[in-house]
Amino acid sequence: MGRFNTLKFSESGVRGIVGEGLTPRLVAELGAAFGLYRGGGRVVVGRDTRATGAMFEEALSAGLLSAGCQVVKLGVVPTPTIQFTVSRIGASGGIAITASHNPAQWNALKFIGGDGMFLDPAEAAELFDLYSQGNPPCRVEKDLRDVRTMTGAFAAHEERIFSVIDTERVRRRRFRVAVDCANGVGALYSAEFLRHLGCEVFPIHDETDGCFRRPPEPLPENLGALCETVRNFHCDIGFGQDPDGDRLTVVTDRGEALNPHYTVALAVEQVLDGGDPGPVVVNIQTSRLLEAIAASYHCGLVLSKVGEINVVEKMLETDSMIGGEGNCGGVIYRRVHSGRDSFTAMALILERLAFSDRPLSGIVAEFPAQYNLSARFPVPPIAARNVLDHFRRKYADRSPLTFDGLRFDLDAGRVLMRSSNTEPIFRLNVEAEERGAAEALLERFSAEIRAELTNEGEL
Repeated sequence: MGRFNTLKFSESGVRGIVGEGLTPRLVAELGAAFGLYRGGGRVVVGRDTRATGAMFEEALSAGLLSAGCQVVKLGVVPTPTIQFTVSRIGASGGIAITASHNPAQWNALKFIGGDGMFLDPAEAAELFDLYSQGNPPCRVEKDLRDVRTMTGAFAAHEERIFSVIDTERVRRRRFRVAVDCANGVGALYSAEFLRHLGCEVFPIHDETDGCFRRPPEPLPENLGALCETVRNFHCDIGFGQDPDGDRLTVVTDRGEALNPHYTVALAVEQVLDGGDPGPVVVNIQTSRLLEAIAASYHCGLVLSKVGEINVVEKMLETDSMIGGEGNCGGVIYRRVHSGRDSFTAMALILERLAFSDRPLSGIVAEFPAQYNLSARFPVPPIAARNVLDHFRRKYADRSPLTFDGLRFDLDAGRVLMRSSNTEPIFRLNVEAEERGAAEALLERFSAEIRAELTNEGEL
């Protein structure tokens, strides 16, 4: 397949490879458009540890200033801290400079509304329309505002998290915890956060020089060093983060990295066990494990499209307090704030351990077995749409869900196909109760997708 532009505009923001579409000029212009869209006011800006972050922070500030905004810089902080701060101080909006789980050569802007939530698809489309018109007006000198620096943003975020869990019960357990900070924001905050919960902490990948010493997505296959640390130091649990601190993967006391779906499952179970009536909201890509957990507490499970804002909007619609995106280990607990948050997830899962007399490996052993596997194919948008249309027709007799890609059930297990919101790729996800069945489904549908891509001229 030939090269195509990696720059992607979506409700997840604007991201791309730096220098291949994503440039300081583009960032400044997007900042000006966002300032115009929000009508000026205070705009909170934060970033992760990527080497290009400081450069884009300056470009973004220039654009926001030109639109009459007051820029409030948080520096290097978790994305959930930026979201929490926007709503806490009543800002007009916020922007996180981070490409989240993407490799180091990527960066991105994530746009946050005044409610602390990411822009929904309609809001994002309006912003991008303003940007595409070009030449936004620049305020005259007397209307230009200043740039301010705010300290203590994460401390306020931590205080809110601790207010919704039983911190004393967690502290009494004196857990031994390993944490892989992915050389991201967690390197500045995670160890102290866990120590404040009474844990003995063994951090790795906690350098903050902008170099990622493992692939930034906290998938089990990328967490070998964390698993080894858990085993070597006899830890009760391990946590693997992504560079901006919204995703989390959990490692058991036996040094086994769990599928990210277990992150959401453990947090949801703790909240429901604490008496929350539900419903639980998860995206369409989340494991059937969540269906079983919700059913065991006699509460409803509601599905949304993939994407944080889609889950959050469905949570607001159904008055749900807990949910998330199992595919990325993204826990959303609205009693803290309306966004994915690895720090909230760590606190809830430690609380789950504190209320149990079993080790983590024993807790997850009681969950119904589900094997969730995935594959990805680089595909430009038009070809991806054509491939989806082909499979919708082919499996129409399976009563598929089609509100976000294509999901259907076979006797052997579940199949989901969809285009990524954040990268120009086509995703395949399968799930079955036995590993062999899941592997067979992955092989079968990978072959079918490759055959269709060949017909499209993309392979």
